Amino acid sequence: MTLTLHAGAEPIDYQELRQLPTPEATETHVPIPHFRVVDLVAHSLAYYGHEVVEQHFGVTPQASRFFGVLTLKSPYTGYTDTVGLRNSHDKSFPISIGFGSRVFVCDNLAFVSDIAIKRKHTLNAKRDLPGLIGEIIEPLALERERQHQVLLTYQQTELTESEADHAIMAMYREGVINVQRIAEVERQWRTPEFDWGGKTAWRLFNAATFALSGRVVENAEATPKLHRIIDGACRRVSLPGAQHALF
Repeated sequence: MTLTLHAGAEPIDYQELRQLPTPEATETHVPIPHFRVVDLVAHSLAYYGHEVVEQHFGVTPQASRFFGVLTLKSPYTGYTDTVGLRNSHDKSFPISIGFGSRVFVCDNLAFVSDIAIKRKHTLNAKRDLPGLIGEIIEPLALERERQHQVLLTYQQTELTESEADHAIMAMYREGVINVQRIAEVERQWRTPEFDWGGKTAWRLFNAATFALSGRVVENAEATPKLHRIIDGACRRVSLPGAQHALF
């Protein structure tokens, strides 16, 4: 896997991350070193029994913004679980931790949740950070099982062309994709570049995440919306004996 970024960020390894300078603290803002966020999350993951097997990082110029993805050892076939990380020194966004998936065949990333630690970077926040991260990581085992069931449902739910078209337009209306990406999602749905199986919710989900390649880590809020749209399509298909009302 490589971490593809489109927000002006460049890949960086962990040792390089440790060498980056952290801005001086002020009375109202205490920046947290990017590597410190990685260390705290990795420690919490290990404490709760999750094994990190890959890690990929990126930073913007002047190292003001940081993005990372930790890949977890997973028993599932076809995809693996991931943890996404974000941190900033320029106050552009708070420390955030996302949980999601990466599809092996195409490296598509998607997050089912993105939790921001909505605390200003103060001395108290720096002191409380290990506990706050631990509270996010503790229920991760349940989240991993829930995600497995969701993705299994996607793989087993067939969609008609009409259902897929309406879901794609919902992605646009909800801001998951912009107007320029509608055609790319439709193309990947009809003639996919990778083997995502038949015309199921799984194929549509991957068509969308493929079109979002490189933008998921920077905008981790987008794919929880995508999950809600695909979940809704699956629910409508499961309604007994119905010509399903579409959006």
